[in-house]
Amino acid sequence: MNEATVEGVGVGVGDEGSGAPVVVLRARDELLPIFVSSDQAQSMQLAIEGEPFDRPLTHDLFVEMVAEFGGAIDKVRIDDLADGTFYAKVDAEQYHGGERNELVFDARPSDGIALGLRVDCPIVVSDEVLDAAGRPPEEFDVEGT
Repeated sequence: MNEATVEGVGVGVGDEGSGAPVVVLRARDELLPIFVSSDQAQSMQLAIEGEPFDRPLTHDLFVEMVAEFGGAIDKVRIDDLADGTFYAKVDAEQYHGGERNELVFDARPSDGIALGLRVDCPIVVSDEVLDAAGRPPEEFDVEGT
């Protein structure tokens, strides 16, 4: 697994067409574009900017609920790519009666990234995913940064 940083959220051009929202991760000196919905893109951008929304968004609510139930999100893993679809896991922990319980949840990468940005936990990407979808930075035309 390779630790990733979120380079930004923007508009990309791909199979989904022009103007599709995309989150770009950097890992292993490569960029990994993942197309997301506009709602997911907005949620990630607000987390990056540290801007609170008027009312809690779904990701904010989820983080608050996990904490209230004695849990924490430890890591987000983007660990598979099949037929053009990325897959992720959210690793979490919960303490109950002094005992630590490790939990793993299947997630969409966009949800995992939005959660990871809120709790400042590691976001990691597997070598297999980077081998299949990672791109050299020079392939990207970045504007407005």
